[in-house]
Amino acid sequence: MDIFEIGTEIRKQRQQQGMRQVDLAAKARISRSILVALETGKLPELGFGKICALLAALGHTLEDLRNDQNLE
Repeated sequence: MDIFEIGTEIRKQRQQQGMRQVDLAAKARISRSILVALETGKLPELGFGKICALLAALGHTLEDLRNDQNLE
């Protein structure tokens, strides 16, 4: 799984949970601009800690992504 696929899954989960970008970014303690870049595939890389924080804010873990790209 690459950074683009991770961003796509994060966007999908955020939307399914009815969460706005600004809310997820605040909960994960990252900037909204970073989240937008990740979700739109314009971010070439993102640190492990930030990815884990985003997933945790959505109620998921990196292991969830590894085991099942569809986190439904």
